[in-house]
Amino acid sequence: PVLSFESTMAASDLGSRPPLEEVRWGIIGVGDVCEVKAGPAFQKATGSKLVAVMRRTTALAEDFARRHDVPRWYDDADALLADPEINAVYIATPPGSHLSLALKCAARGLPTYVEKPAARNAPETRQMVEAFESRGVPLFIAYYRRGQERFLKARDAVASGQLGELTSLQYTMVKPAHAARDGEPLPWRLRAEEAGGGLMMDVGCHTIDIIDFLVGPLANVNGAATRALAEAGYLVEDSVALTATFGPKNAALASMSWSFVGPPSSAADQIVIRGTEGELRLSTFGSEPVQVTTFSRAGVPTTEEFSFERPAHVHQPLVQTIVDELRAVPGAKCPSRGDNASRVAEAIDQVLSQYYGGRSDDFWARSSEWPGAAA
Repeated sequence: PVLSFESTMAASDLGSRPPLEEVRWGIIGVGDVCEVKAGPAFQKATGSKLVAVMRRTTALAEDFARRHDVPRWYDDADALLADPEINAVYIATPPGSHLSLALKCAARGLPTYVEKPAARNAPETRQMVEAFESRGVPLFIAYYRRGQERFLKARDAVASGQLGELTSLQYTMVKPAHAARDGEPLPWRLRAEEAGGGLMMDVGCHTIDIIDFLVGPLANVNGAATRALAEAGYLVEDSVALTATFGPKNAALASMSWSFVGPPSSAADQIVIRGTEGELRLSTFGSEPVQVTTFSRAGVPTTEEFSFERPAHVHQPLVQTIVDELRAVPGAKCPSRGDNASRVAEAIDQVLSQYYGGRSDDFWARSSEWPGAAA
């Protein structure tokens, strides 16, 4: 059978907005992610140019600009947004500031690419999406694997029907525990006010999104989260389990787990999608071949492997889809937007809600009341 998934992409609709001849980017928050993974993508994509960057520390903003040949730098986000040459923005700060910055971009009518996760919880994500939709301003979210050949091939293999009727999906991640150092503050990824939770927000969101991309939206999401390593010095969760259903009839079962308290050098990271006629294996974060195994009626397996070179700048394929859409290149449409980002946020909120005593409010401001941290 050939499977068809309901599109997870909003239609490209610039409305009355004229196409851009060249997309001229400003980046807010040029930290580590911008050095190799993201920053150069805005310079190397066809029809794209990086014209200004911002970081709160002036010397660091200037240093990035000089090393990356960016004409202007700022230490204030409002100053960058007022730059008349900029016609699109990439927000690369921690999630705690995404919403406030994105609302400023929407108010100025600037197409915006927001680092993942879109925000700290589903309500913030919805508020962001609604602000852009109400103004007719394009919003894109940096689930950049949706633009990479490796995951496009995996999606094609699933959609082709090679695996038969989909029946199950398993995912496992195990990473080493955070190594705290005396006197050093916790990294922002372990502070809920900035991250929206623990590493599930920064790391787990990628897998939930790419599974959404491969097999379609998850339904009936449930799960649990704990802090298995209470002496680690943080209050956020470090162990998460998620179950859900998926597929055309929502009859296939997904089971996923994340442990961020594994032994040193642990690196488990594997998605397995099974159907009545075969299975597909790949990781979220690795670069090993995509492996597709099909079985004859006699049960004899045939395995194909598909290898792809990891992009030098992992954001670049997705950035190119954004640039092409904003320039109205025929058929161009970015596959990562507010709709899939909202589904990820809603799934994570569902799984982490019990740990935080709910996630519909500013839960990061009431850590003393988190049931999970008290356990």
